[in-house]
Amino acid sequence: MAKRRRKLNKEMEKDISRIKRKIEFINAIINDITEDDLQEEYRSAFQNPQNVYVDLCVEYDTNGFTQEAEELMRRYNQLIIEFEEEFEI
Repeated sequence: MAKRRRKLNKEMEKDISRIKRKIEFINAIINDITEDDLQEEYRSAFQNPQNVYVDLCVEYDTNGFTQEAEELMRRYNQLIIEFEEEFEI
């Protein structure tokens, strides 16, 4: 049985690349926090957007541009906005 081809989307690929850079940047900022309790609080709060990003990458790499990938992108955008509003980075 032939394997179904993944449907790709250039715009989503750009967004995923942008998100990757943003996650790396925020993690670098969190790692620069010297107070351990505060650093752990930021790291814990940032875990949700980071997990959704990982899920998005897996979904897109495995299945391509799907409704699930679009939903994960929306969820990530919502979570990162909430994180940035609550924690000033």
